[in-house]
Amino acid sequence: MEIVVSSSIIDGDIKANPSKSAMQRALAAALLAEGKTVIRNAGFSDDCRAAMGVVQALGADVLVHDQLVEVTSRGIHPRSAVIHCGEAGLCMRMFTPVAALYEGELTITGEGSLLKRPMHFFEEVLPRLGVSCETNQGLPPLRIRGPLQPASITVDGSLSSQFLTGLLMAFGAKASDAEIRVQDLKSREYVDLTLQIMDIFGVKVGREGYQKFSFARKQTYRPTTYTVEGDWSGAAFLLVAAAIAGKVTLRHLSRQSAQPDRAITQALYDAGAFLIWDDDRLTVQRHELRGFDFDATDCPDLFPPLVALAAHCRGITRLKGVNRLLHKESNRGKTLQEEFRKMGIDIQISGDEMLIKGGKIKSASVFSHHDHRIAMATAVAALAGTGEITVQHAEAVNKSYPEFWQHLSQIGGKIRPVQAPSILS
Repeated sequence: MEIVVSSSIIDGDIKANPSKSAMQRALAAALLAEGKTVIRNAGFSDDCRAAMGVVQALGADVLVHDQLVEVTSRGIHPRSAVIHCGEAGLCMRMFTPVAALYEGELTITGEGSLLKRPMHFFEEVLPRLGVSCETNQGLPPLRIRGPLQPASITVDGSLSSQFLTGLLMAFGAKASDAEIRVQDLKSREYVDLTLQIMDIFGVKVGREGYQKFSFARKQTYRPTTYTVEGDWSGAAFLLVAAAIAGKVTLRHLSRQSAQPDRAITQALYDAGAFLIWDDDRLTVQRHELRGFDFDATDCPDLFPPLVALAAHCRGITRLKGVNRLLHKESNRGKTLQEEFRKMGIDIQISGDEMLIKGGKIKSASVFSHHDHRIAMATAVAALAGTGEITVQHAEAVNKSYPEFWQHLSQIGGKIRPVQAPSILS
């Protein structure tokens, strides 16, 4: 599918889409909480649907009513020996330790780019917890045999915090007198989100910063009613759209959110945009923009919208954290460099730093690389360009933000689908 985006004046008021990070964590907690959990303001991106499928495959019943999802769990009793995670990296990394609580053999697999994402962490860690684990030379699929027996361990957190999230969720269901020590943890605030949701479901974790997490006694997840907060990762694109092309108010965003991508507000402020908070409503308005410095090491998903923002800033923008971009849906550092160069923006990468020279977006045809955030970043950058940008494989946004094209159109984005016009319905 191709979408053509042209210069636009952004002006609108819209509700932020649900957080897929929070939604997937809530589904995992609901599986571990025997009884009926109600999830309100539920998300239905491809990743969230994959997580719902995993929860069902591991034995829970899942019912969908509009924006509400009911999960009824009777514990982990797999309906299938193969657990499919789609292309959702968090889904595989979080549910593998949870699935390992089962006393039996399971295969955890996926498709597309997920099959190229490293999972050797589990080969190193799970056997220390009583779980046999085999991978395809460090890649999916994973073949595991539990049950997982929580014990005090030390793990490496440098690749992704998602592995720790899975261990914390699994330990929360079974551990007593055990602790997880972590070295060099990245994306720390996603762990805050995990602990926040575990607490809502009745499991409290002791901690010493981001170095040690302790479980003094066995606890039990309790079913509850949980409302998914707005997604800062998706909101970042619409907020950048406003900063470069007009004005937008986004509703249902938490200023106190544990989502690390709320840091987009600091970047927008540093770039010179106007920001106004009113309860859970954030308004961003265009102003003269300047280059800025930003460390995205702990929020690497912000790189694409930050590059779209930097493309319209006067001078040079420096972004730190490029090394975190290698194992995403695409090699995002390289992909951003390639696709924005087509649009006339010079991007240089030196070690862990990316330098973006602001300029004028020119007409081009760009390729999403089947990466949802690349599709959204190029589209947003086009809003203040001098010509039309054609985004190839624009359907990639379904992975995290299926409403993106509709929302962009609602706030004034001039977009024209080359195929599948129903995307705007």
